[in-house]
Amino acid sequence: MGIKTYNPYTPSRRHMTGSDFSEITKTTPEKSLVVSLKKNAGRNNQGKITVRHRGGGSRRKYRLVDFKRKKDGIPATVTAIEYDPNRTANIALICYADGEKSYILAPEGLAIGAKVMNGETAEVRVGNCLPLASIPVGTMLHNIELYPGKGGQLVRSAGNGAQLMAKEGKYATLRLPSGEMRMVPLNCRATIGVVGNGEHNLINIGKAGRKRHMGIRPTVRGSAMNPNDHPHGGGEGKVGIGRPGPCTPWGKPALGLKTRKKNKQSNKLIVRRRDGKALAK
Repeated sequence: MGIKTYNPYTPSRRHMTGSDFSEITKTTPEKSLVVSLKKNAGRNNQGKITVRHRGGGSRRKYRLVDFKRKKDGIPATVTAIEYDPNRTANIALICYADGEKSYILAPEGLAIGAKVMNGETAEVRVGNCLPLASIPVGTMLHNIELYPGKGGQLVRSAGNGAQLMAKEGKYATLRLPSGEMRMVPLNCRATIGVVGNGEHNLINIGKAGRKRHMGIRPTVRGSAMNPNDHPHGGGEGKVGIGRPGPCTPWGKPALGLKTRKKNKQSNKLIVRRRDGKALAK
């Protein structure tokens, strides 16, 4: 998918870029595979804001993407590549031989008319979903399960891919896009290939209004506030924050503070962290 530019008839248009949607073949979603999406503007069931800077945005429907890929042994044909407003990746509409339709993440190189299949007997081909035990070492993967049967949780955003590095005992070792090396049970499933729409990160939003269409509201710097509103606030002119490190409006440390529990159970499955340090066994 390519990146298109615009004529600079306004200052914000000068550097704005967008996707040309050349891969998209169907503009309206499959009615049976969409549900309504309720907006909560970052509020919980008590009406309190738990996620700041959310609200507004264009109305959208949620596409029911099949992350589990449990329909084994039945070939499916890719009938369309569609845009999904809920994620950075595109999605592919597939139709199984028995007539059932489903959405899957569209990997790079998957075209209309291609055949995909799930299960241990499937070929190692782009778009097919297999257990890690049936995939050869060195293969690029996406939509990887952490727990058998739960559905893919890792490597689902545009342009990402993990590499299968080794298989030993009950575990496979994967190199994730962050650089982390992690062990995953061999009976977990993964899909072959790299997630498509890899040029997504090159898009320049260009103007504030486009961000508002995504449901993201403005963020004000703490240093621009008064001291009763933020610990970084106050002072004459532009001054330092006046404390050992940056913090949230409520005084909690921010920007780089490690919050992962040191005795977390899954630490034993991480071979090397994304910062390059090996975890103690």
